[in-house]
Amino acid sequence: MATHTPTASRRRWGSTVAGVLVLAVMLFPLYWMLNTALQPESGLLQVDPVPGSLDLSGFSKAISDQGGHLLTSLAVSLGAVAICLAISAPAAYGLARFGLRGSRTIVFGTLITQMVPGIVIANALYNSYVDLGLVNSYFGLILADASLGIPFSIVLMRSFMVSIPGEVIEAAQIDGAGPVRTFVRVVLPMSRNSLITSGLFAFLFSWSDFMFALTLNTTDDVKPITLGIYQYIGAHVGDWGSVMAASVLSAVPAAILLVLAQKYIAAGITGGSVK
Repeated sequence: MATHTPTASRRRWGSTVAGVLVLAVMLFPLYWMLNTALQPESGLLQVDPVPGSLDLSGFSKAISDQGGHLLTSLAVSLGAVAICLAISAPAAYGLARFGLRGSRTIVFGTLITQMVPGIVIANALYNSYVDLGLVNSYFGLILADASLGIPFSIVLMRSFMVSIPGEVIEAAQIDGAGPVRTFVRVVLPMSRNSLITSGLFAFLFSWSDFMFALTLNTTDDVKPITLGIYQYIGAHVGDWGSVMAASVLSAVPAAILLVLAQKYIAAGITGGSVK
């Protein structure tokens, strides 16, 4: 039977207190954002630490002004997730299972692409998009945002697919399944955790994108919520309640997805570490 010494107990309590303090510091900006949104009539410097009443007028105005931009972000992000997974899943499987020469170099190069500054990529894409007629289009922004998640998804899913037992794939091939059927019917179901994790991060990358949204759109035809809030601040700098309410609304979809998929994220990230 395990016993806990006073020293161990104090360390445990100390770790708990330290964790609570760190969490409080990290969540304080979110609390202050919500607190300000619930006090729309107060100036930014006159906000009370605790709202005296729940005034939702700021949220009503934010939904009226930014609701369309939220739907635009949702459509663009879901499209980016679909394209990201459609490209990265087969690429990860090929790098993990086909014994391609130079596969390690390809993976390393994939990681290097994430170190390139976003503004460099955005400027290069703009010139290409002008020639292709993709500026101010949903499809153009979806393609650009999908590129944010593809390198991460390839590396993550490859590390997971490498850990899939070769006997399972061989058994499917013995039963007459070809490479495509094996991939679709065997590999993808076994890679569910990494697929969900990759899809979630691709969604978050696209949802929070500002650089591509600002660079690749010169009109209001396609305006995601990040660009909407950016322009909203300039137009309503005196109405911080509505600005903060719009910011809170923009954080809700990402927060919900993170809560629902947290167990898959933990399994997806650590799944490839043990073979």
